[in-house]
Amino acid sequence: MATLNLPAWGYGLRYRYGLFKQQITKAGQEEIAEDWLEKFSPWEIVRHDVVFPIRFFGQVEVLPNGSRKWVGGEVIQALAYDVPIPGYKTRNTNSLRLWEAKAGAQDFNLFQFNDGQYESAALLHSRAQQICAVLYPGDATENGKLLRLKQQFFLCSASLQDIIARFKERKNKNDVIQWSEFPSKVAVQLNDTHPTLAVPELMRLLMDDEGLGWDEAWDITTRTIAYTNHTVLPEALEKWSQAVMWKLLPRHMEIVEEIDKRFMAMIHSTRPDLEGKLSDLRILDNNPQKAVVRMANLCVVSSHTVNGVAQLHSDILKAELFADYVSIWPTKFQNKTNGITPRRWLKFCNPELSQIITKWLKTDQWVTNLDLLANLRQFADNSELQDEWELAKLASKKRLANYILQVTGVSIDPNSLFDIQVKRIHEYKRQLLNILGAVYRYKKLKEMSPEDRKRTTPRTIMIGGKAFATYTNAKRIVKLVNDVGAVVNTDPEVNSFLKVVFVPNYNVSVAEMLIPGSELSQHISTAGMEASGTSNMKFALNGCLIIGTLDGANVEIREEIGETNFFLFGATADEVPRLRKERENGMFKPDPRFEEAKQFIRSGAFGSYDYNPLLDSLEGNSGYGRGDYFLVGYDFPSYMDAQERVDEAYKDRKGWIKMSILSTAGSGKFSSDRTIAQYANEIWKIKECPLPSA
Repeated sequence: MATLNLPAWGYGLRYRYGLFKQQITKAGQEEIAEDWLEKFSPWEIVRHDVVFPIRFFGQVEVLPNGSRKWVGGEVIQALAYDVPIPGYKTRNTNSLRLWEAKAGAQDFNLFQFNDGQYESAALLHSRAQQICAVLYPGDATENGKLLRLKQQFFLCSASLQDIIARFKERKNKNDVIQWSEFPSKVAVQLNDTHPTLAVPELMRLLMDDEGLGWDEAWDITTRTIAYTNHTVLPEALEKWSQAVMWKLLPRHMEIVEEIDKRFMAMIHSTRPDLEGKLSDLRILDNNPQKAVVRMANLCVVSSHTVNGVAQLHSDILKAELFADYVSIWPTKFQNKTNGITPRRWLKFCNPELSQIITKWLKTDQWVTNLDLLANLRQFADNSELQDEWELAKLASKKRLANYILQVTGVSIDPNSLFDIQVKRIHEYKRQLLNILGAVYRYKKLKEMSPEDRKRTTPRTIMIGGKAFATYTNAKRIVKLVNDVGAVVNTDPEVNSFLKVVFVPNYNVSVAEMLIPGSELSQHISTAGMEASGTSNMKFALNGCLIIGTLDGANVEIREEIGETNFFLFGATADEVPRLRKERENGMFKPDPRFEEAKQFIRSGAFGSYDYNPLLDSLEGNSGYGRGDYFLVGYDFPSYMDAQERVDEAYKDRKGWIKMSILSTAGSGKFSSDRTIAQYANEIWKIKECPLPSA
């Protein structure tokens, strides 16, 4: 946004620790605290003049004039830290404002402290510190859920109080504040359901603090707020316990109840045909077993625009997840295919390739106009460019090989095919399909004669990503990858033809090393389950070929770079429900190769760890977490066939390099500059404001 000269603020929490630092031991993944702020951050500027009160718990008072006020409970302070975000080759700099939770001196009980009651004396200080202690704290316990909700409200309340304060500052001293102008001055984009509480909080601030009536506040709120949906996974569409919400945020629950009531009244009066579906469409699910607030429904009802993040994802939202809302508000739904910044994900992380691109295009303007990469197509057959391209790729592969040796102790051959899958470990992303394929490849190599092995394509398979601390099956997958690697990499018959490496502690800095060095990248999620993905764009931009399903942004990447430059396999999104049903009815016939790979793991070839619970998830006939819900078994044969096509294609060096060039040449669409310009024009309705040159 800064590069595009768009006037914008980002808001976040100033976390002390990240998700976790991943260590790999004999037991698998272990988590230790990730010290984000231990060495302090040189870029941030603390703003002691920007502090807002944030209330939790308490009760709602009705004042004599009938208005309502939230009082009591505990109040902590949100202190601002500003991080400057400079644009590329522009004087514009935007701010990322991060909030830290603090308690004041008045909340420190000196009497208790001097009496030796140290913990009691600083109770509110301790509670405040918890809010910004850890990114995504575990929410398996009631305390964990409460902390997550506190984090979400803390971010929303501090940010909206800041936005309103700045809106009021901009008026002249004697002017009356024109609240109707607020949505033309302010656009708030909800990044998934985590900041949904911005809806009732903006209503509360406008009504209770600024004295507006419901209708005016609702008009302003709905014209200000837009919502980006990032997932169709049921566990990621947040639902919060009504009891917890009433306890922590009583005023907000009153407001959510009223929004829900008015939405239902609107359906009764304008869409009686939808009354039978109202129990699914409404915001409050009053199931007596577990009454919840459906945050995604609240976002859709309350925002002026809803978008998905890839064409396929947005189509699924409109056809399935939000289909009935589309019939109520057909113009509310849009698509904004994600993008990535070419500054970081090519120019900075892949200097050798960047120099070659600039040389052949005779300009470096591609860095801010990525569509110019299309001009590389005319040189795709040029042997001079191909030679330079291959050398640049080799330089990145050597750098990566050094890094892998340093962090894992495994020596990998830069002349082998570098095959990489890096993303968080989740069953729908199907790292399990990848490692089962590697197990089958290893078994076949073992069975070959030495002469036959020499005719195969040597391959180094790298997998990286963090499994959430409480996600048992994901952690089993990490353990399996490491166990397979331990056997394969020390097998003298095979290890010059296959290596399997788990790359520990995957993060952006590691990605900057892996992506330029990658030649094949696996984006193999079950079709219809990945909203977009952006690492697929980063790999494609760096001339890495993709093996993947028709899922998320893979669909558009394949269209842009050309079908012949993409290794496609697997069921399509519209086939998945039928295949799950057939599976449930016992109609699935597994491919012998699939059975062979599973059996090889069960044989104890990779150690004594009990992988039966993981392999059992691929068996049985129904249910999330069993019965192969993610269709690993169904897609396995076409996946293995696609991998054979990869092996053959890699033997034709000139052909492979040409495909690599065409991959980069077709990546212009996937610039975040294009994405953000579309948000600016089609959702926020804002124009660029370049700073005049000095």
